[in-house]
Amino acid sequence: MSVRLRLGSSNAALDAAFDPLVARVLAHRGISTPAQVDYQLKHLLPYHQLKGIGEAVSLLVDALEAQQHIVIVGDFDCDGATSTSLAMLALGAMGAHNVSYLVPNRFDFGYGLSPALVDYAKASQPDLIVTVDNGIASHAGVERAHELGIKVLVTDHHLAADTLPAADAIVNPNQPGCDFPFKSTAGVGVIFYVMSALRRELQTQGWFEKHQITAPNMGQYLDLVALGTVADLVPFEHNNRILVAQGVARIRAGKARPGLLALLAVAKRQAHNLQASDLGFSVGPRLNAAGRLDDMSLGIECLLSDNEQIAQSLAQELDELNAQRRSIEADMQQQAVNILARLEASKNQVMPKCVCLYHPDWHQGVVGIVASRIKEKWHRPALVFAKGDDDTLKGSCRSISGFHLRDALAAVDAQNPGLIIKFGGHAMAAGLSIHADHLASFEAALNAYAEEHLPEALLAQEWRSDGELGAHELQLNQAFVLQQAGPWGQGFEEPTFHGRFMLVQQRIVGEKHLKLVLAHAQTGELIDAICFNVDTTLWPNSGDQADLVYRLDVNEFRGRQSLQLMVQHITPVL
Repeated sequence: MSVRLRLGSSNAALDAAFDPLVARVLAHRGISTPAQVDYQLKHLLPYHQLKGIGEAVSLLVDALEAQQHIVIVGDFDCDGATSTSLAMLALGAMGAHNVSYLVPNRFDFGYGLSPALVDYAKASQPDLIVTVDNGIASHAGVERAHELGIKVLVTDHHLAADTLPAADAIVNPNQPGCDFPFKSTAGVGVIFYVMSALRRELQTQGWFEKHQITAPNMGQYLDLVALGTVADLVPFEHNNRILVAQGVARIRAGKARPGLLALLAVAKRQAHNLQASDLGFSVGPRLNAAGRLDDMSLGIECLLSDNEQIAQSLAQELDELNAQRRSIEADMQQQAVNILARLEASKNQVMPKCVCLYHPDWHQGVVGIVASRIKEKWHRPALVFAKGDDDTLKGSCRSISGFHLRDALAAVDAQNPGLIIKFGGHAMAAGLSIHADHLASFEAALNAYAEEHLPEALLAQEWRSDGELGAHELQLNQAFVLQQAGPWGQGFEEPTFHGRFMLVQQRIVGEKHLKLVLAHAQTGELIDAICFNVDTTLWPNSGDQADLVYRLDVNEFRGRQSLQLMVQHITPVL
């Protein structure tokens, strides 16, 4: 087991403001002052630096004044669902009476504002299309909308190409010339800012008084912002941490949307002690299951519903879809593991730096999850493909730290014109389409790029640790203070520690999870622990010691709270 210690020294300011362990952990994440972890809304960066926000607001004001038909076009993932829901709710609260939404089915239309989707939308006679969490690459779709006399406002956060679509307005912190410093803002964060700017402009114009409408409190939508931000795995820059912290606080107070609370209930998570990670591991997958297997409208309707009974019913449907997704994923993952195991066993082949896998029976909606699992197990970029339309393959990609996926795809595309049909995404996740007979050529081109830009050292899996904990720190109260110091997330990871423990008891629960009773090596104090998704051919074993990488967690059972270690990695001591 390779462990690399996080570095950073706490200082007097941190030591005075926080518990010693919290101060240490924050210093390891580059925090030097308490202000950097002050998550009051007053510290949220204002919207004025977002390029295009004025033009966006003007479009929306004009649409409201004329009561034009506004169509929200979203994406079929959790960020897209929360973005769509927020736009629908906020516009409705501000007096828009003719607002609808459209989310492309991934199997019929694919991602984004395509010409085909615009043609489908024209039946409802939209005056203005507002994209959320997509659109920055929709050149042809915007052109088609204009041909039909439909204006387009693009709100997105994905990386832009060299040329932008000819939309009537674009709000995207990642577009060229945008001075907004927090580039990692999720799609739901972008539309939150647009709606906040719209509310302010309407207030200035006296719109709410004129129409006898109470101006909405934008804070009521922060539960959706938190969910979409966490689920989309965007880096937790300070601005994102404010949004998530405020959203989590609303959920804990029971002020979330009925659909979100219903999703927590079916996932058996308690709202009052919710952690940001619960949104990513429990709520997000259930919403995403709709977009992966069926129609994301189911998830959006769940979030939009004001009726608790309807919300609960929809949440149950989403939970059942998620169970189907897990079953499909398990089969695909096992097939992928078998392919790579054969490759590893071959004496004549070397594991490529970027793994590209395809099977004709794999499900389009699940390839992204399988890519994540492969990336985690083999610690290298993974691209998993499924059949698309006609002779195309649709792939989903996940990367490791230090290898920018979208840049890699852009370079391959530039060097091999026509090899990739289309692509888009971020540093750590991306998607693409290729012709089926180009798979081998694409894999070769990508790995040729990786040979130059992906150092071998980055492929050696290591675990980042905040150090070892003394017996006085392995306590329930320390788990509480670490939780309260969050939110923790992508790029601002949960506190993680390592150490050697005695194995007192070990057994498999839930088919593949290892339940442990540990003893501290020095004091002998007993500690409960659990390690998810272990290799059951290796565990339980007959050893009496193990090296662990773990997090402190609060386990609740029958009203009793106790310390539990969440084991991320376990290595027997031979």
